[in-house]
Amino acid sequence: MSDPAEPAAAAVRTQERDGVLVITIDRPEARNAINGAVARGVADALDRLDDSGGLRVGVLTGAGGVFSSGMDLKGFLAGDVPVIAGRGLGGLTERPPRKPLIAAVEGYAVAGGFELVLACDLVVAGEGARLGVPEVKRGLVAGAGAAVHLPQRIPPAIALEMLLTGDPITAGRAAELGLVNRVVPDGTALDGALELAAAVAANGPLAVAVTKQIALAAPDWSHAERWTRQGGLMGPVFSSEDAQEGARAFAEKRPPVWKGR
Repeated sequence: MSDPAEPAAAAVRTQERDGVLVITIDRPEARNAINGAVARGVADALDRLDDSGGLRVGVLTGAGGVFSSGMDLKGFLAGDVPVIAGRGLGGLTERPPRKPLIAAVEGYAVAGGFELVLACDLVVAGEGARLGVPEVKRGLVAGAGAAVHLPQRIPPAIALEMLLTGDPITAGRAAELGLVNRVVPDGTALDGALELAAAVAANGPLAVAVTKQIALAAPDWSHAERWTRQGGLMGPVFSSEDAQEGARAFAEKRPPVWKGR
């Protein structure tokens, strides 16, 4: 059973790799079910990602060949709530990080585990992975993002089929629907995510962060305001030292050296 006093460090491991912060849910004995300790550990790791000038991209994964089986129901019944106020399930679903976050999925990413995946910006999945929202099979509602976001991410009829039947889909089907960026051989999702993260991390950090902000916010902007809003966000990037460095490095045919300012 989940222990409400379980320290976050025991449930979530982190490792820095060349500007990438790998965040691993480390409860393989519970199929990486999300409890309070996981939520606190993920939230702490995401704060570290956003606050560190040396970190450019985050990768979220699970230990033991499983991404996450969702909310720890035993812990929930014992009063261990895996939600951080203002941040949502797992410390992520309501307030993702400012910097890019990539999910590396092996095995099952279901229920709340799938909702963590939906909160990530990019997804790399092993070909044997299964993704889905079985909440209705347990008399629950996928309230940590799937019921809200899934009909906007994929055709509504397909989203409703997933939500109302609770049946999972394969990684290949998820890729066809646009939920997964890359499908890789089982056991290599983390390697694939790190490869993708390296490609993102090589770019200007200010430009990457603002590009993500614009891309995610733009659907809520009216036609009349979108250019003004985008311009306000872009201005500081175009006047930054990094913008000058990017142009200079291109002219000098060398890799840029970003300063994040």
